[in-house]
Amino acid sequence: MKRILVPTDFSKQAENALKVAVQLAKKHGSEIFVLHSMEMPLHLATTDQGQLPESLFFIKKAEKNFAELLEQPYLNGINIHEAIGHNEIYEDTQTAAEKNNIDLIVMGSRGASGFKEMFVGSNTEKVVRTSKIPVLVIKNEHADFNVKDFVFATDFTEECRAPFVQAQKFAKSIGATMHLLLINTPSDFKTNTQAMETMNKFVKGMGAENYTLNVYNDTSVEKGILNFAKENNAQLIGMSTHGRKGISHFFNGSISEDMVNHAKMPVITFKI
Repeated sequence: MKRILVPTDFSKQAENALKVAVQLAKKHGSEIFVLHSMEMPLHLATTDQGQLPESLFFIKKAEKNFAELLEQPYLNGINIHEAIGHNEIYEDTQTAAEKNNIDLIVMGSRGASGFKEMFVGSNTEKVVRTSKIPVLVIKNEHADFNVKDFVFATDFTEECRAPFVQAQKFAKSIGATMHLLLINTPSDFKTNTQAMETMNKFVKGMGAENYTLNVYNDTSVEKGILNFAKENNAQLIGMSTHGRKGISHFFNGSISEDMVNHAKMPVITFKI
């Protein structure tokens, strides 16, 4: 976790994410890349004669916001880089992640009430879906981002092995116990014996450490994850995503978006 990317619109939610990124950076000696996407229409960005006054205004405003942000005391001692993008946030995020070999994206969210300004729901969903690297979504301010119990929900299929490896690596880096979770729903019910056999087969030979296996019954996958996490006082929820195809089989439909919006705690996603 040597390079962390934080998309920002300079809102309180974005600053919450940056503060968590700073805590991670201090623990792991990481660099932080802060990205602001202006999402200007193409005709405002440039012309044959150069940049238009409208675009220069937004650029100067972003530069002023960056200058004020970088003066914050909590950034002292952090190796931080700032950048301005001109495309949609998910496009700029993907470009910045590839260009700078980013290990983790940390972004802020307002939660169920949606996002303001550039952090509208569709944008965070696109970042989660298109990102090839883990995305940590932060809802609230965390004076001490100390995760001891990390719930990782999956369907324990073969395609979820790679995300599990990433999740396990992340859990180890932050010193958290990983609680592997299979949600039993009426439409896809397994007996406890069947569920435990599935989970044990999945973790066999994976070198898993510091984990528990859990089966939870509920009316839907989303409710099951949220209820299990709440009952066990977890500090972080993780899941695997299928990229542009949405989440995998077990997480079909819009579970990833629902979790990002409805969970009151941080959510981290890993690409299948």
